Amino acid sequence: MKLISATPSPWARKVRIVLIEKGIDCEVVNDVPWSPQTCVPRFNPLEKLPILVTDEGESVYESRLIAEWLERRFPEPPMIPRDDAGYLRAKICEVIADGVLDALLLYFFELGRTHQNDEWRERQLRKVVGGVAEVFRLIAEAPFAVGNRFSLADAAFVAMLGSLDFCIAQGHVLRFDWRAAHPSLVRYFEVHQARPSVIETRPVMFDYDPQAAMAASAADDARLIHQ
Repeated sequence: MKLISATPSPWARKVRIVLIEKGIDCEVVNDVPWSPQTCVPRFNPLEKLPILVTDEGESVYESRLIAEWLERRFPEPPMIPRDDAGYLRAKICEVIADGVLDALLLYFFELGRTHQNDEWRERQLRKVVGGVAEVFRLIAEAPFAVGNRFSLADAAFVAMLGSLDFCIAQGHVLRFDWRAAHPSLVRYFEVHQARPSVIETRPVMFDYDPQAAMAASAADDARLIHQ
């Protein structure tokens, strides 16, 4: 299997954490969807990352669907609780985390515009602040988001909080200090920072080689045609 990804992407990071926690062997290929040489449109008509390409050459895209597919295909160890209450809570946590990240992205896009819509920008920031506050409420002082073990919910929260830190470390101005606002959430985050899957997937910028990406993509095409 292959995951077409980008190392700064929190959505891709969530999936990579799940892959590592489940012990699934998967090649990770970095791509940039807005590069003229990107291979992304060949695998996802919506041109978004991450994309999981199965051994059969099938594309699974959108991080929530990928996580669900992985859980069905590789059920052990479970990353999504199997009881109804646990499943619902884990998916609610994932929706909140993804919503915060969506708003964060829109917030920074608006900051980059020459003529900004102040009301729109502030609405996105309210979503970020409100979403993180809800994460704080759900976690409280618990070591895990759901039950007594690391799950998809924790992978989503870790990716979200790590992205907030990464944006600030990259010099982006975000008028919200989640660490100062929620100290107990910082403790939760720091505990999971030591987890091998979290260490291995820490967001970093990467050097993109479009020629290498295109060559790898062509090799995959040839393999699928002749298998």
